[in-house]
Parts: sequence; C-alpha cells; structure tokens
Amino acid sequence: MEYLKLCDSDYRFMTVVWDYAPINSGELAALCLKELGWKKSTTYTTIKKLCEKGYIKNENAVVSVKIPREKVQSQESDYFVERTFSGSLPRFLAAFLGGKKLSRKEAEEIRKMIEEHEE
Repeated sequence: MEYLKLCDSDYRFMTVVWDYAPINSGELAALCLKELGWKKSTTYTTIKKLCEKGYIKNENAVVSVKIPREKVQSQESDYFVERTFSGSLPRFLAAFLGGKKLSRKEAEEIRKMIEEHEE
C-alpha cells in the first residue's frame, strides 16, 4: 500500500484547506499568513506542490480538496503503527496508554469500535 504522507508544514497547510475549502487562493494566502505565519509566496508554492501531488486542485483561483482529511489521517495512522509497532495495534495501544487510565466513556467507545471492526 502506498501511503499518503505529508511533511508537517504541508499537513498544517492542508488543515487550513480542509477547514475552509473551497476557498479563493487569495483568501487562502491571507488565512495562511494569519494562522501559519506564511508569506503569500510560500502559500502559492505549497498550493502548486500539493496540486501536483493530487491533494488539492486550483481552478479559476479557487482551491478545493481532492483527498479528504479522514483518508490522510487513516493512512498516516496506518503508516505510523506499521513503522513504529510492526503493525501491532495492541503494542500501539499499550504504548499510547502508558499507564494512563481511560474513562468509562472512552473505554466504551473503544469497545464499540473494536466490535464494529472485528472480522
């Protein structure tokens, strides 16, 4: 499986796009200045790069999403668990919890997710 991987700055940019798209590229540049501290040239360079990678499209100066946030998050999570824990969800959960306690509500939500995804 080929993973959709974004560097940290591209992910932060995509977060802005996901939150506001479709959005005029000039408005996006203004938002990136406000939220990321980026110059207009940095925003336009990133728009071009992520269009080439297929994450977004820029038609008539309107930037819209081609790959939804949930797909990127899912694949980034899969990649992390595979790389760091050899694909073992139990090892990931043990490390993630690291002695923390779950609330009853959190534990119930996790049980429900497990039941929904069991083979």
